[in-house]
Amino acid sequence: MAGRNEAELQLHQLGAKTEYPSDYAPNVLESFDNKHPHRDYFVKFNCPEFTSLCPMTGQPDFATLYISYIPDRKCVESKALKLYMFSFRNHGDFHEDCVNIIMNDLIALLDPKYIEVWGKFTPRGGISIDPYCNYGRPGTKYEEMASYRLMNHDMYPEKIDNR
Repeated sequence: MAGRNEAELQLHQLGAKTEYPSDYAPNVLESFDNKHPHRDYFVKFNCPEFTSLCPMTGQPDFATLYISYIPDRKCVESKALKLYMFSFRNHGDFHEDCVNIIMNDLIALLDPKYIEVWGKFTPRGGISIDPYCNYGRPGTKYEEMASYRLMNHDMYPEKIDNR
Protein backbone atom coordinates (compact mmCIF):
# COMPACT_ATOMS: atom_id res chain seq x y z
CA MET A 1 0.00 0.00 0.00
CA ALA A 2 2.86 2.35 -0.76
CA GLY A 3 1.87 5.94 -1.45
CA ARG A 4 -1.29 5.93 0.66
CA ASN A 5 -1.35 8.03 3.79
CA GLU A 6 -2.68 6.84 7.14
CA ALA A 7 -6.00 8.74 6.83
CA GLU A 8 -6.77 7.06 3.51
CA LEU A 9 -6.22 3.65 5.10
CA GLN A 10 -9.00 4.38 7.61
CA LEU A 11 -11.64 5.02 4.92
CA HIS A 12 -13.82 1.97 4.37
CA GLN A 13 -16.34 3.13 1.76
CA LEU A 14 -14.02 4.76 -0.79
CA GLY A 15 -12.87 2.21 -3.35
CA ALA A 16 -14.97 -0.59 -1.86
CA LYS A 17 -17.93 -2.35 -3.45
CA THR A 18 -20.96 -0.21 -2.74
CA GLU A 19 -23.49 -1.69 -0.36
CA TYR A 20 -26.51 0.54 0.04
CA PRO A 21 -28.09 0.74 3.50
CA SER A 22 -31.79 -0.09 3.68
CA ASP A 23 -32.61 2.45 6.42
CA TYR A 24 -31.14 5.47 8.21
CA ALA A 25 -27.45 4.70 8.70
CA PRO A 26 -25.29 7.40 10.34
CA ASN A 27 -22.63 4.74 10.92
CA VAL A 28 -21.62 4.86 7.22
CA LEU A 29 -20.34 8.45 7.56
CA GLU A 30 -16.55 8.77 7.39
CA SER A 31 -14.13 11.65 7.60
CA PHE A 32 -10.55 12.42 6.68
CA ASP A 33 -8.04 14.94 7.97
CA ASN A 34 -8.35 18.50 6.68
CA LYS A 35 -4.97 19.42 5.21
CA HIS A 36 -5.75 23.15 5.54
CA PRO A 37 -7.16 23.64 9.08
CA HIS A 38 -5.42 27.03 9.33
CA ARG A 39 -7.65 28.44 6.53
CA ASP A 40 -11.37 29.11 6.52
CA TYR A 41 -13.06 27.79 3.39
CA PHE A 42 -16.46 26.40 2.47
CA VAL A 43 -17.11 22.86 1.32
CA LYS A 44 -20.48 22.64 -0.42
CA PHE A 45 -22.43 19.55 -1.43
CA ASN A 46 -25.45 19.74 -3.72
CA CYS A 47 -27.64 16.67 -3.40
CA PRO A 48 -30.36 16.93 -6.09
CA GLU A 49 -31.71 13.39 -5.64
CA PHE A 50 -32.48 13.25 -1.92
CA THR A 51 -35.51 11.18 -0.98
CA SER A 52 -37.17 10.27 2.29
CA LEU A 53 -40.60 9.03 3.27
CA CYS A 54 -43.49 10.92 4.81
CA PRO A 55 -43.83 9.48 8.33
CA MET A 56 -47.62 9.67 8.12
CA THR A 57 -48.42 8.36 4.63
CA GLY A 58 -45.23 6.51 3.64
CA GLN A 59 -45.21 8.40 0.34
CA PRO A 60 -41.83 9.51 -1.02
CA ASP A 61 -40.63 13.09 -0.62
CA PHE A 62 -38.04 14.48 -3.03
CA ALA A 63 -35.63 17.34 -2.46
CA THR A 64 -32.42 19.01 -3.38
CA LEU A 65 -30.30 19.34 -0.25
CA TYR A 66 -27.48 21.83 0.10
CA ILE A 67 -24.86 21.14 2.74
CA SER A 68 -22.18 23.79 3.30
CA TYR A 69 -19.58 23.77 6.04
CA ILE A 70 -16.32 25.32 7.14
CA PRO A 71 -14.16 22.43 8.29
CA ASP A 72 -11.84 22.47 11.27
CA ARG A 73 -9.75 19.31 11.56
CA LYS A 74 -12.00 16.89 9.63
CA CYS A 75 -13.76 16.77 6.26
CA VAL A 76 -16.56 14.39 5.30
CA GLU A 77 -15.71 11.76 2.68
CA SER A 78 -18.10 12.20 -0.26
CA LYS A 79 -18.89 8.54 -1.05
CA ALA A 80 -19.73 7.92 2.60
CA LEU A 81 -21.93 11.04 2.54
CA LYS A 82 -23.68 9.73 -0.59
CA LEU A 83 -24.42 6.39 1.13
CA TYR A 84 -25.62 8.22 4.24
CA MET A 85 -27.96 10.40 2.17
CA PHE A 86 -29.22 7.29 0.38
CA SER A 87 -30.06 5.75 3.76
CA PHE A 88 -32.93 8.24 4.12
CA ARG A 89 -34.70 6.67 1.10
CA ASN A 90 -36.70 4.30 3.34
CA HIS A 91 -36.62 6.52 6.42
CA GLY A 92 -39.80 8.24 7.56
CA ASP A 93 -39.37 11.74 8.98
CA PHE A 94 -40.72 15.20 8.35
CA HIS A 95 -38.67 17.53 6.12
CA GLU A 96 -37.65 19.68 9.08
CA ASP A 97 -36.43 16.62 10.97
CA CYS A 98 -34.38 15.32 8.03
CA VAL A 99 -32.31 18.49 7.64
CA ASN A 100 -31.72 18.77 11.40
CA ILE A 101 -30.77 15.10 11.73
CA ILE A 102 -28.28 15.46 8.87
CA MET A 103 -26.77 18.57 10.41
CA ASN A 104 -26.54 16.94 13.87
CA ASP A 105 -24.85 13.83 12.47
CA LEU A 106 -22.31 15.92 10.54
CA ILE A 107 -21.58 18.05 13.63
CA ALA A 108 -20.96 14.85 15.62
CA LEU A 109 -18.65 13.50 12.90
CA LEU A 110 -16.71 16.63 12.00
CA ASP A 111 -16.99 19.23 14.77
CA PRO A 112 -16.98 21.90 12.04
CA LYS A 113 -16.47 25.60 12.64
CA TYR A 114 -19.73 26.27 10.79
CA ILE A 115 -22.36 24.21 8.96
CA GLU A 116 -25.72 24.76 7.26
CA VAL A 117 -28.19 22.37 5.67
CA TRP A 118 -30.99 23.58 3.40
CA GLY A 119 -33.65 21.28 1.98
CA LYS A 120 -35.68 22.38 -1.02
CA PHE A 121 -38.47 19.82 -1.23
CA THR A 122 -40.71 19.45 -4.24
CA PRO A 123 -44.34 20.43 -3.68
CA ARG A 124 -46.91 17.96 -2.43
CA GLY A 125 -50.49 19.08 -2.33
CA GLY A 126 -49.49 22.43 -3.80
CA ILE A 127 -47.06 23.37 -0.99
CA SER A 128 -43.30 23.10 -0.92
CA ILE A 129 -41.33 23.09 2.33
CA ASP A 130 -37.76 24.42 2.41
CA PRO A 131 -36.29 23.98 5.92
CA TYR A 132 -32.94 25.60 6.70
CA CYS A 133 -30.79 25.04 9.75
CA ASN A 134 -27.29 26.09 10.69
CA TYR A 135 -24.73 25.97 13.48
CA GLY A 136 -21.68 27.99 14.39
CA ARG A 137 -19.26 26.85 17.04
CA PRO A 138 -20.34 28.49 20.33
CA GLY A 139 -18.26 31.38 21.62
CA THR A 140 -16.61 32.05 18.25
CA LYS A 141 -17.16 34.32 15.26
CA TYR A 142 -18.86 31.33 13.61
CA GLU A 143 -21.68 31.49 16.15
CA GLU A 144 -22.23 35.12 15.13
CA MET A 145 -22.04 34.09 11.46
CA ALA A 146 -24.70 31.44 12.03
CA SER A 147 -27.03 33.97 13.62
CA TYR A 148 -26.53 36.43 10.78
CA ARG A 149 -26.99 33.81 8.05
CA LEU A 150 -30.11 32.43 9.72
CA MET A 151 -31.66 35.89 9.88
CA ASN A 152 -30.75 36.65 6.24
CA HIS A 153 -30.65 33.30 4.46
CA ASP A 154 -33.82 33.68 2.37
CA MET A 155 -34.12 37.39 1.66
CA TYR A 156 -34.93 36.71 -2.00
CA PRO A 157 -37.11 33.59 -2.26
CA GLU A 158 -37.29 31.99 -5.69
CA LYS A 159 -40.31 31.90 -7.93
CA ILE A 160 -42.26 28.65 -8.02
CA ASP A 161 -41.15 28.04 -11.63
CA ASN A 162 -37.52 27.63 -10.47
CA ARG A 163 -38.08 24.09 -9.19
